[in-house]
Amino acid sequence: MNRFLLIDIGAGTMDILFHERHTDSYFKAVVKSPVRCLAEKIEAISGNLVVTGKEMGGGPISQVLLQKAQKNRVLMTEAAAATIHHNLDRVRAGGIEIISPNDAAGLKQDKGFTGVNIGDIDIERIRRIVNDLGVAFDFDAVAICAQDHGVPPQDTSHLDFRHSIFSKALDKNPYPHALLYRADEVPAYLNRLQSIAADAGNLPTNTVFVMDSGMAAILGASLDPRIGAHHKALVLDIATSHTVGAAVCAGEIAGFFEYHTHDIALPRLETLLQELADGKMSHEAILSEGGHGAYLRYALNFNDVDIILATGPKRKLVITSRLPIVWGAPLGDNMMTGTVGLLEAVRRRIGLEPRPYI
Repeated sequence: MNRFLLIDIGAGTMDILFHERHTDSYFKAVVKSPVRCLAEKIEAISGNLVVTGKEMGGGPISQVLLQKAQKNRVLMTEAAAATIHHNLDRVRAGGIEIISPNDAAGLKQDKGFTGVNIGDIDIERIRRIVNDLGVAFDFDAVAICAQDHGVPPQDTSHLDFRHSIFSKALDKNPYPHALLYRADEVPAYLNRLQSIAADAGNLPTNTVFVMDSGMAAILGASLDPRIGAHHKALVLDIATSHTVGAAVCAGEIAGFFEYHTHDIALPRLETLLQELADGKMSHEAILSEGGHGAYLRYALNFNDVDIILATGPKRKLVITSRLPIVWGAPLGDNMMTGTVGLLEAVRRRIGLEPRPYI
């Protein structure tokens, strides 16, 4: 394989990296995220809406649809409504009507409704971005990451379910690339990643991989060249929506935690890094204080940590930290953390030779 397209779909941005292995070429772009683009599009529409498509990242688009439903009729197919919540009763409680795909198709022809199709993958937009990079729109493999909480069983919280997904995979194989799936391997409970894999099948490639963005970010951050010589590291990816901190030992995940970025302040983040390294952290304790979850395999001992490295678009959160945090830039770019993680996960999966991400 020679030509790779890597896409990190976040809440604020969509980060795109193209790599041609034989020429060792890289071209990249950071653009507005799909959820922000679609939320702005829907916000500008007046009147009734009929929404089709697949589950995508929520946040802004969920908010604007729920707001629209207070003034106009908003009708969604079940597949699209999963963007707001997997419990359709919760969606209906917000004033949104659930309809069949056939009814939706008919209403799109009705002048009283405006049709909107939602999803994380907009093939034509990706084509335009790639063409503007001066790159042919044809790839040997495409890998895409996004955050997916999964569809939990009844009476199981989505945060506990996400924790179980990670813990089961990492207990078997304690490296972040264990969470990379080929399109035909994506578990049924990872509905958003399944939707992305299905739509990405329309891209000009024979091979599609998907991965959770948290795991891709941990892997990408750990590939910063300054960590290469260090045995024990703490890495932070402070993104628009979520913050992930991980303890890494020779590339292996010793533990990690997740928070919503807007819910965490610098003093707590500093103590979390110390608790993570010292093994004084539990999933239940993190949830109890409003965090997203945690996973711990073993302690590194904070005093033995060689480097603390931060990446992500919101990493200014730690600019005044009392800890000796350094700014990470795998492949020379703070914003390429997730895409570098994807590229490395694919490299390991298909058995290509190692390479530095300088």
